[in-house]
Amino acid sequence: MIIDKLQDLAHGIILSWGWRRAALAMAAGAVAALAMPPFGFFPALIVSLVIAIWLIDGAGGAGAGRRFGPLRAAASAGWFWGFGYCLAGLWWLGAAFLVEAERFAWAMPLGVIGLPAALAFFYAFGFLAARLVWSAGPWRILALAFGLGLAEWLRGHLFTGFPWNSLGMALGQQLWPMQIAALIGLWGMTVLAVAIAAAPATIATAARPAGRWIPAGAALVAMIAVTGYGAMRVPASPSPLVAGVQLRIMQPDLPQDEKFNPANREEIMERYLRLSDRATSPQTSGVADVTHLIWPESAFPFLLHNDRRALAQIAALLPSDVTLITGAARAEERLRGDGHDFFNSIHVVAGDGSIRATYDKVHLVPFGEYLPSLFDGSLRALGLREFIQVPGGFTAATRRRMLEAPGLPPIAAGICYEAIFPGAMRADDETRRAGMILNVTNDAWFGDTPGPRQHFAQARLRAVEEGLPLVRAANSGISAVIDPYGRILSSLDVNIAGVLDSGLPEQHAPTIFARFGNGIFWLQLLLCLLASLTARRIAGT
Repeated sequence: MIIDKLQDLAHGIILSWGWRRAALAMAAGAVAALAMPPFGFFPALIVSLVIAIWLIDGAGGAGAGRRFGPLRAAASAGWFWGFGYCLAGLWWLGAAFLVEAERFAWAMPLGVIGLPAALAFFYAFGFLAARLVWSAGPWRILALAFGLGLAEWLRGHLFTGFPWNSLGMALGQQLWPMQIAALIGLWGMTVLAVAIAAAPATIATAARPAGRWIPAGAALVAMIAVTGYGAMRVPASPSPLVAGVQLRIMQPDLPQDEKFNPANREEIMERYLRLSDRATSPQTSGVADVTHLIWPESAFPFLLHNDRRALAQIAALLPSDVTLITGAARAEERLRGDGHDFFNSIHVVAGDGSIRATYDKVHLVPFGEYLPSLFDGSLRALGLREFIQVPGGFTAATRRRMLEAPGLPPIAAGICYEAIFPGAMRADDETRRAGMILNVTNDAWFGDTPGPRQHFAQARLRAVEEGLPLVRAANSGISAVIDPYGRILSSLDVNIAGVLDSGLPEQHAPTIFARFGNGIFWLQLLLCLLASLTARRIAGT
């Protein structure tokens, strides 16, 4: 029978030890990466977390005879599981080291292997936390949801945070299931995804029929409820558009090794101007037929605000009633007069070529845009530099500000991977709600790999969480306009040069997540913890 074979498989995993146990954990973690973008194969997460349950079940035997042995065995399995997951999900980071191979290729193992190895400690903690409240019954499913939910939240916040491919993204790719983000956000989705995916583990390990089938049945009901909620939430009719706004997003698709080379200045400007004024339909013959033109992150190999010629070229392109919103690096002289601070910024440029507003990036990419101060001296001594060609790297802005542009609602701006942080797109001093999210980015570092698609999926989820439309301009793709329900109204795929014309969808009423943040997530964690502790107490373990 199938149940008998499942039981044999479960017992084999539970009783595994040594290198076989480590290899099983690593392979199971790697399988989970198939549930992430661009694959979105949710059953892969089920297989992976069912094995995770059985590995933690076996931690008692694997650690027998040693003080804290079960905890150490669980943490070890968690580390190998997390290493396999992050290695399979983040291998594409290696592409960035090959853009300037003569400078960075030697450091590729640090990104491709070193980063997953470091991130794996969060999953080691998650498995350990789960084992601390583990019991033999079906409630151990919630123990894993508690442990991994807390671990993923910590991964998204500690050491500046890196919530890339949080397990909740397994529910965040299809239109109907992703609507639950409006209630519980990414972290709540992570707890929910772990509980649903791990539940079938009891089919092969519970002693009684009720304990065997009820968790899997409850998980199925939960999945149906999540999908049904999404189906009811998403209206059948298209989102209404903001009156008087016609957007044009320019996607230049510049190779990364050319983008920051000052020698390519003229060619880059000519490409931007030509693409921006391209006719796309009888109704849109060029930039004169739009109200707002949007260019991607760090669009120039020079400082736009100091380059009168470039500003004059932009003024010649723009009609007086058209506004350009563009990514650009900018410099600011230090008060003490010993050089400049450089910022990764977004400029709002009026039709006369004047810069009317600026947003500076707050959440910089460690090692990509700056070297952490704790390691700066030693890393530079080893010859390691940040990827961007800015003296000393970028400086982070101290406050997140709303961006204002004529004719648009207040803008919650995010540059590059700022858009992967739930709840972080709001201004620090927000006295009124934003009306849209703007994400400018440059994913050309990573070529045609899963990386740009993962980035896009995570930015898309911010629209659902906040109930705001998302406008995204990417150098090499994916550029898009997305409504507050996560529906993609129009997009340009990876490695396509062109322009995208679209209206701006109206915002949705503030979501539960927008109003209360992670409150429901913390309640989920508390309930999982209390249920696990109660089950442990009843079982007398």
